[in-house]
This record gives sequence, structure tokens and C-alpha cells, in this order.
Amino acid sequence: MAEILVVDDEELMRDLISASLTRIGHRVRVKRNGQEALEAFEPGRYDLIISDFKMPGMTGLELAEKLIQAEPQLSMVLMTAFGTIENAVKAMKLGVKDFIEKPFQIEILEHTVAQVLRLRSLEGENRRLRTTLESRYRFVGETGIVQELLRTVDEVAASNSTVLITGESGTGKEMLAQSIHLRSKRAEKPFVKINCAAIPESLIESELFGHEKGAYTGAIRTRVGKFEQAQGGTLMLDEVGEMPLFAQSKLLRVLQEKEITKVGGSDEIAIDVRIIAVTNRNLEEEVRKGTFREDLYYRLNVIPIKVPPLRERMGDVESLAGHFVGKYNNENGFQVEGFTPEALQRVKQHAWPGNVRELENVIQRAVVFAKSGDIRPEDLRLEAPVLGNTPREVGLFAGMTVAEAEKLLIVKTLEACGENRTKAADMLNISIRTLRNKLNEYKLKET
Repeated sequence: MAEILVVDDEELMRDLISASLTRIGHRVRVKRNGQEALEAFEPGRYDLIISDFKMPGMTGLELAEKLIQAEPQLSMVLMTAFGTIENAVKAMKLGVKDFIEKPFQIEILEHTVAQVLRLRSLEGENRRLRTTLESRYRFVGETGIVQELLRTVDEVAASNSTVLITGESGTGKEMLAQSIHLRSKRAEKPFVKINCAAIPESLIESELFGHEKGAYTGAIRTRVGKFEQAQGGTLMLDEVGEMPLFAQSKLLRVLQEKEITKVGGSDEIAIDVRIIAVTNRNLEEEVRKGTFREDLYYRLNVIPIKVPPLRERMGDVESLAGHFVGKYNNENGFQVEGFTPEALQRVKQHAWPGNVRELENVIQRAVVFAKSGDIRPEDLRLEAPVLGNTPREVGLFAGMTVAEAEKLLIVKTLEACGENRTKAADMLNISIRTLRNKLNEYKLKET
């Protein structure tokens, strides 16, 4: 059931429309002209306004301009016996949803109203989902360094330029990439992610560009790659520093030519995709070592954004902790109110080597244990960092070669992480692929 306002200077037409829409369950109010409609209008009150185009004093187009200016999300339909393409174009630019040409059958009126109300419902749902997404990917922080970062994001989001986001593991690089996409003109289009470190070298080209049926053994059907999936939207290249050299050259060509070719195919496919590359590596150093193409680096490094580690914005720790308490209360139905003074002090004094990701994990765990009231120090279950720069820890490596120290570091980190390689790679600030290579190099584990 919808609240509908009908505006027409002809009494017979007002009565006909009102009776028809009331019969199918809508609540209808009527007004004789644009001035009466303006006086009765309240933003958010009406689901739909149906107005005649030609009325004395104020045309339907003039009324639409005033009403949509007051409520940009308003759904409005114009009726006219004097329809022209010029008027239709003007109306659509203003935001009018549809036209009904007089004289019309009641079935046409009811069908148009149903379509416009359905569209309004979908648009409302999309706005709610977008608000939820923006809240989910909101970069929390009040410190100057974060506020400057957010100003940069707002400026960057409005463009189509390629972005290179760098920073340590756990700082929120992916969240920042999502935030840029949601604030961009591409927000209604796909946001597609690919982890360059997690895909075997033999498959990365197929993952990026897709393949034709029969392109290689096992290619039993045509596959759409990440670039095509992201058409019109944003493609996030996570861990781009781990991309093998042969794939880097192919990516460079795509960035230059704006088109792809599937593996095993010959047709060139035009692509319209914004690239956001993400890495925890120093790509300038990788270029010097010869593991990353210099020309690709400059193609990606159009707008560089460095996400600061948590230790450089410790003033945000308390607000982040409160944010995560609210998040996991909502997800689990708990009623944790905050922290005891001792627990908050522990949170603020911890080094957070795993950055925001570590902080979130600790707070999530604490909320689960506390469930209600205040989080206590024992709920936090904070562990000391795996390694730091204390004399005791430095002494651990005394007399060792670099290789021996690196091997011991990996062993100790894996032990501290319960052999969880993903967590260990994060703690060591390296990719899973690099950790796997090191395990093979030092013959520590079978892979």
C-alpha cells in the first residue's frame, strides 16, 4: 500500500485516478493545482506523486522541479496530452520516473504505478545496502594522519585513475580500496578482487583474462576472467608485488591498450575497469631487485596511498576498539558496554604488531568471552608480540648468520601462531607464497 498524491485541474480526472488507485489498495490524496500540491507536500510523506503536465498557474514540469529539489529521491509521474520529446527529456533530467499519455486506459495507469513503486522499492533497498557497505568499510580514526588519508580517498574516488595502496599487513588496505570504490562513480558496478599471491603461476593468466573452451587440458568450458567480471567497475589486485614477471607483462599491455584476449582466444575484448593495486611490499625495491617491472610500477603508481601502521596512530586505538565492540555486539546479539579502566589501559599500551587486524581479532575474542558488561583484562587474552627489539629478543639471534636467524624467526613465528601459515605470514609481514618458498628453501615443511 502506497501513499499517493494526485494533482490535476480536471475534477473528473482526479476522481477517476483516485477511485482506481484506492480500489487496488493505495491511499490517495488529490489537489487541483501545483500551488495546492506544494502547500500539502512534506518530504518523505508520499511514495508517488502523479501530476498533469498542463495546468493553470504552474505546469507539471515546474511542480516536478520544485518537489524533486525538496526531495531528490521522490518518485513522480507526469500525465500529458501534449507530449513532446523535448518535454520528456527535460522531465527525465529532473528525475521524473515516467510519462502517461492522455487519454489512457486504467490498466495502463495501474501498470505504470506498479512499475514506478517497484523501482522505488529497489532504489530504497540499494541505498540501504550501500549505507550498510559504507559503514562496514568505514575507515575509523580521528587522528590527523587518518583524517588526511580520508581526504585523499574522497579526492581520489571521484576520478578513474589507477591507485596503488601500500602498507603493512593488517593496516586496512583492502578496506580502503573498497571505500574508494563505494565513493566512486563506479559504485553501482562490480568490485572484484584477485589475490595475486594465492593463484598458481600456471593459472593466473586464466584468472585475470579468462579462457576459451579447450584452451588447455582441463578447460572444459569458456571462462570469464576477473577483468570481464569487473567490467564498468573496479578490479583490486591484491598482493600485486607477488605477480610473476610473465603475468606482469600481460597486465602492462592491458593497462596500455584497455583490452584483453582470453587464453586460447583471438578476439580482443574492450574493457572499462579501474585498477586498485594493493601490496605490503616496497615495489621500488622490487624493481631494483628485478622482480617487478619498472614500467608496470609506473603504470600502477599513478596515485600512491600509504596506509599508516597502527603504531603511527595510537590515538585511534580507543575509538577502533569501541567500534569493534559495537560491530561484534551487533553480529552476536551481545551487550558489552565497554572496558574496565584496567582493560582499556592494556589495549592502549599494547604494541599491536599485527596492526588493526590484530586489534579487531582481540576485541572480537574479548566480546565473545565477556558477552555483557565491561571487558576485563582477562577477556582480552593479549599475547606478547612474537618478536620485537628488546635486548632479550636481540640476544636470541646473537652469533647467527642472516639465513640462520631468518630460519629461526620463521620457526618461532609458526610456533606462536599454532602453525597457522596465514597468520604467520601476516606477523612476518610477507606473503603466503614467500613463506611457502622459505619453508621449501630451509626444508622446514613439506608443501
